[in-house]
Amino acid sequence: MTSAGPGSLSRMAITLPLTPLAPTAAPDVVDRATWQRACDELLAREKALTREGDAIAAARRRLPMTKVEGTVEGPDGPLDIADVFEGRSQLIAYFHMWHDGHAPEGQCEGCTFFTAGVQNPEYVHSRDVTLAIMYQGAYPDVAEYAEFVGNRLPFYSARNSQSLLAGRDFGFFASFLRQGDDVYETWWATGRGTEAMSPSYQLLDRTVYGRQETWEDSPAGWPQLFDASQGDQFRTAGKPTIQWARH
Repeated sequence: MTSAGPGSLSRMAITLPLTPLAPTAAPDVVDRATWQRACDELLAREKALTREGDAIAAARRRLPMTKVEGTVEGPDGPLDIADVFEGRSQLIAYFHMWHDGHAPEGQCEGCTFFTAGVQNPEYVHSRDVTLAIMYQGAYPDVAEYAEFVGNRLPFYSARNSQSLLAGRDFGFFASFLRQGDDVYETWWATGRGTEAMSPSYQLLDRTVYGRQETWEDSPAGWPQLFDASQGDQFRTAGKPTIQWARH
C-alpha cells in the first residue's frame, strides 16, 4: 500500500465501497407553517442546551489544576512536556490508542476518527493553544501511521509517559496550561466526552437519519447500520473510513 501525504489528497478520487441509502421510512410531510412550528418548539430546547453548555464551560474554566511532569518522544528523541506547547501557553492533547504489530490501516478506528476531524488547528492556534496527538505506539511506528493518514498535527509517542497518563488508559484528551517551565493539567475527558473532537458527529446529529447507529432513539424503520459496540461506526469495509482516501 502506498502512503499519501496531505498535499496529494486533492489529486485523488475518494471512493468509498458503500451503497447509498435507499430507506423507505421518512418523516411525515406537512405544510411549511406546521413544519416551522415544530422547528420552533425544538429550537427552544436547543437554545436551553446551548445555555447549559455555556454554563458548563464557565464551570470548566473555574476548575482547579494539578501539576504534571513527564517526557514524550518526538522525531529528535525525548522532550519535556513543556516543549510540546511549541511556545504557546495552552495545550490540548489527544492520547491515541495503539495496536502493536498492526499496519496503519489496522490501528484504532475510533482514535483515527476523532483525530481526523481536527486537522486544521489554525483557529486554536489563534487562541494561544497547541493541539497535539500523543500516541500509545513507539515513535517510528506512529510516524509511519501519521504519514499514512495525512496527519497535520504535531505528534509524539507517550508510550512510556506514565506520569502524564496518571493511571488512565489511552483514548482520552486533556487540556494543559504552561506557566514558565511548569505544566498543569486543567481538564480531561474520555468515552463520549471525546466527541467534542468530531464535527462529523455534530453534523450527522442534525440530519434526519442521525448517526445511523444502533443505540440511537430513532423512529421505526430508520436506518441503523452501525453497531457502536463493535466499532462499526468508524469503519468501512474493514478499515477506518478516513483511510479509504489513502490507497
